[in-house]
Amino acid sequence: MTTSTKPTIVFCHGIWADGSCFSKVIPALQADGHEVIAVQYGLDSYEEDIATVKRTLNRVGSPVILVGHSYGGATITAAGNDDRVVGLVFVAAVAPDTGETVQDQLDKFPSDIFNHVEAADNRAWMLPSGVEFFAGDLPEAERKLVWATHYAPVADLFHQQKLGPSEIAWKSKPSWYVLATQDHTVHPDLQRWVSKRMNATVIEVESSHVPMLSQPDVVIDVIRKAAAATQSR
Repeated sequence: MTTSTKPTIVFCHGIWADGSCFSKVIPALQADGHEVIAVQYGLDSYEEDIATVKRTLNRVGSPVILVGHSYGGATITAAGNDDRVVGLVFVAAVAPDTGETVQDQLDKFPSDIFNHVEAADNRAWMLPSGVEFFAGDLPEAERKLVWATHYAPVADLFHQQKLGPSEIAWKSKPSWYVLATQDHTVHPDLQRWVSKRMNATVIEVESSHVPMLSQPDVVIDVIRKAAAATQSR
């Protein structure tokens, strides 16, 4: 384990992705002097994904800023109650409250991508046509790479496990929210609803579901602001 005077940045990815989806933002934060790590969980179980985030916290210095993209917002909501976590950054993310599943949230504001998903071998695979709704503002070569490397979650992942009242980190930790206004995966209206409910500092960006790839400078700036704000607390 290492320690640092600056917050450690721990990234948590969404479905159809792994930790490499943060490759455009990690180098700048490392250059700033932050310890940075991206959690690699298996998308087999919400409970196990949360446990993997917590195990990762044991391997880095504290304090920690947790950054969750998409479904990663659900994992940082549950894992962020750890005393080492001082702030949360949500990127086009869900953020369940007590008694809600991720699917409960998605059902409030349906989005286009789920018409481009195929269930096979108990996994939910994104069809090639779905990448336009997931990462439509990336250059064609990058969209092809996103699809070629996408990793499918277990089919019922979004229906698993409702959190208890003591497990909702955004109720007690300062939060920032990068709201992607051109998102066709997590509906922008859902993002507005969850970010308002958590009283987050909201930064809107004209982006698809993957602003950390299409507009990484915006995401880097928000994380820097979160780190600075928590250091001054």
